[in-house]
Amino acid sequence: MQIFIILGIPILLAGLTAFIRNHKSAGILNCVGYLAVLIASGILLKNSVCSSAPVAFFYFIYLDTLSAFFIFVISVVVFAAALYSIGYIDNDVEKGTITRQKAKTYYILFNLFCASMFFVPAVNNCGMLWVAIEMTTLISAFLVGFYNTKKSVEAAWKYIIICSVGIIFALLGTILFSYADSLLEGTNTLNWTDMIANASRMDKNILKIAFIFILVGYGTKAGLAPMHTWLPDAHSQAVAPISALLSGVLLKTALYAILRFGLIVINGVGFSYFGNLLVLFGIISLVISGGFILVQKDLKRLLAYSSIEHMGIISIGFGLGTPLTIAGALLHVFNHAVTKSFMFFGAGNIVSTYKKHNIKALRGVIKTLPFTGIMTLLGMFALTGFPPFSIFVSEILIILGAFLKGSYGIATTLLLFLSIIFGSFIFNYGKMLFGNLPKELKKQSEPLSGKLAFLFLFFQISFGAVVFLLFQKDLLCFARKLFQV
Repeated sequence: MQIFIILGIPILLAGLTAFIRNHKSAGILNCVGYLAVLIASGILLKNSVCSSAPVAFFYFIYLDTLSAFFIFVISVVVFAAALYSIGYIDNDVEKGTITRQKAKTYYILFNLFCASMFFVPAVNNCGMLWVAIEMTTLISAFLVGFYNTKKSVEAAWKYIIICSVGIIFALLGTILFSYADSLLEGTNTLNWTDMIANASRMDKNILKIAFIFILVGYGTKAGLAPMHTWLPDAHSQAVAPISALLSGVLLKTALYAILRFGLIVINGVGFSYFGNLLVLFGIISLVISGGFILVQKDLKRLLAYSSIEHMGIISIGFGLGTPLTIAGALLHVFNHAVTKSFMFFGAGNIVSTYKKHNIKALRGVIKTLPFTGIMTLLGMFALTGFPPFSIFVSEILIILGAFLKGSYGIATTLLLFLSIIFGSFIFNYGKMLFGNLPKELKKQSEPLSGKLAFLFLFFQISFGAVVFLLFQKDLLCFARKLFQV
């Protein structure tokens, strides 16, 4: 029953928001609604872990531990974004950046965007999976260009065009998977459960070609290099809570699609084909993002390129294919989601106050926004894998797994680029946070809802290592079952 709460509440909230006059009341209602979604998704994940049998409804919804895990990750970030949006959107209205009517439009689009993301891990039909991911693009494009500035509108169009090209490749891949299945006697379906059952009998060459289309297509949406070119513009121009959703969970929905089709390929062709491709794209993403991070001068674009880096790390973890690296990659999916959302909240407050994106123009943040400044400082250490924060744990698992597997080149590459990126973040954030306060600025007040959103995510960022120690057996067991390693 939890899945109907999870899928139904965002749609219900979108409808109710249209009849609510006060945008702040709409924000509070959203927050309450997504708290219920978070609780339901937590129960769903718990039940999924405790029961090895997947749950299916009407041959349309299919829920196993993988889908329950991704739904939970989405719900955590969505609740935090809903909480943060109350103060952030109200501040935009008070400053005259947007009208009250446009604030209501924001909440309607926010809910529709969240609904489309929740549908991605819930559906069994691979065609509906494609439709749900395409819906996330079409709805979130309005939120990328929400402020109607020249840059934001350009970023929205770039986002639509590039991701639409990518999604066409994904559609071709889906059609090829369906074609490979239709060649078998008595089968003709787009349901993932049917295709994975028939995978061992499918034509291996068709599966290989189909998965390349899937990886390029959904890899575009996941922000894997070199198909990443939409991501820095879209993430830097979107409304701050939406930047958090784009980076924290939207990229993960596309990754989920890649993993679903990857499981079919593994059963039909073997793991090495799937694993080698993911490692290749992961390394390319890490190297390209590392280079751009070194020279980046825009705060939100810096965080966007960091997302490409972390998606590369996750891909490498899954591609290496040992229980330790898969566990690390799964943990990194969650850790990156909460930490990057946390950092985009900080960037949103900074940009809103300073009216600038350029890192050179941002100085004395801790003096101007004390709470945001301190949270951003801690988040910067967390994002770059500094102990004892949660990203450190998942990165260590992937690196250690690479060494134990004998992939010394991959492990060394990870360590090298993580060190370079750490140095770049320290340099940029050090100047931004501790520089001299600009003369035209003074200490600013910060909304309570924003502070609560920071604290909610910071708790998870800080205690991720403890959670892993408590549930390490379950996580490693799930990692072994996922790819049957």
